[in-house]
Amino acid sequence: MATLPQDNTRESRDSLTGLADLEEARATIARWQRDWPQDTIPCPIHAMMITLGRIDTVNVAFGESAGDGALVEVAQRIKHFAADELDSMAWLAARISGGSFLLLSRQQCSRERWEWLAEALADAIAMPIASPGDDVGSLRLWPRVVLLRATEDDSPERIFDRLSEMANSMRQGQGRRIDWSSGEIELSGRSFRDLEADLLAAIDKDEIEILFQPQYALADDKMIGAEALARWHHPTIGRVGAGSLFQIAERADHVAHLSRHIAQRALEQAVHWPEHLRLSLNITPADLAADSFAMEFARLAERIGFSMSRITLEIIEQVLLADLDRVGHVLDQLKIFDIRLALDDFGAGFCNFRYLKVLPIDCIKLDRSMIDGVLEDDRDLAVFRAIIAMASALDLAVVVEGVEKEEQRALIAAEGCEYYQGFLRAEPMTAQEFLELAEA
Repeated sequence: MATLPQDNTRESRDSLTGLADLEEARATIARWQRDWPQDTIPCPIHAMMITLGRIDTVNVAFGESAGDGALVEVAQRIKHFAADELDSMAWLAARISGGSFLLLSRQQCSRERWEWLAEALADAIAMPIASPGDDVGSLRLWPRVVLLRATEDDSPERIFDRLSEMANSMRQGQGRRIDWSSGEIELSGRSFRDLEADLLAAIDKDEIEILFQPQYALADDKMIGAEALARWHHPTIGRVGAGSLFQIAERADHVAHLSRHIAQRALEQAVHWPEHLRLSLNITPADLAADSFAMEFARLAERIGFSMSRITLEIIEQVLLADLDRVGHVLDQLKIFDIRLALDDFGAGFCNFRYLKVLPIDCIKLDRSMIDGVLEDDRDLAVFRAIIAMASALDLAVVVEGVEKEEQRALIAAEGCEYYQGFLRAEPMTAQEFLELAEA
């Protein structure tokens, strides 16, 4: 799990989403510019303003609570995306008005990468959002994104003026969903169609890197296994995280192909681990859409020689939105093979508790946002405790993601959680690095 860079420390927050607010965004830009060494290149600030279509319609049709819930979900998706894709950069995510958000980054970044990041983030935001009410189903919001690379003469006010002017122009027209405030366009010849072809070639050439995020038991702080994560280092746009990687694969209709490739490579590397360590893998809607998935996965693990009793498959809420009955059928088949099932990113969305009632889930993985404020905010702590109590009543194990402070680790241990992962103990690492750590 990625961590927030130091520059993301903030005092002024949006009360609904917990992101920075407009005041903090302005102050952050000013601070970045003020603190940047004067004898070097101008401070490299990149910005994207995300405006949501249909949010007013959602409020009218389903009520403000549904609209607020959708905005909170979008905020979480922006935070997750930035943490995954910008983890080596100083960045800030903010909600600047109703359905308008801002993502800022301070570090050298090519035009190609910044525009590609905007495309990938827009895809992530446009995915279905679960509704808290069974009568509503799922919602979709359609984002438009304005991009900007700050010049040496751009003040914080000028940056916001440029972004707002272009956003207003995009709302009045029927143009593309991504545009630059300068009017400049295109990924310097690199389109998403090119990226789709590049991805297929990368799979065939085994260029998708598999990293492993160690997981630990809270009782004795011993390693219990790792989650497999995929990364792709593209020669033009740079590093592509797992979420964006699968968005590119979805456009090319190769999600199942990519998912199987990642699972196979992770299992082949994990087969060398000490036998007490478990492997966690993420599975996709494309995987669960196939009635034969459970049998094919079992055959893959058996051929490689990795015990299925040591495998945890993680699913996210969006996987469950498509067809809950079909998903339940496939998960029941996986349980026959003694595979453990985890509901991932719990707390990041609407947390539909029906999933816990009707699906054969063994554990929940709490999203890192669930522990962001537990040390300082009594309400955050109360919500955290309520979820732990529910998990205990349902006999579900709890894995906490994004643990970065010893105080967080001590608190979740005292509250009865079983496992955790995060930068406190280890960042994602290569297969060889993980094996050396496991055998140390």
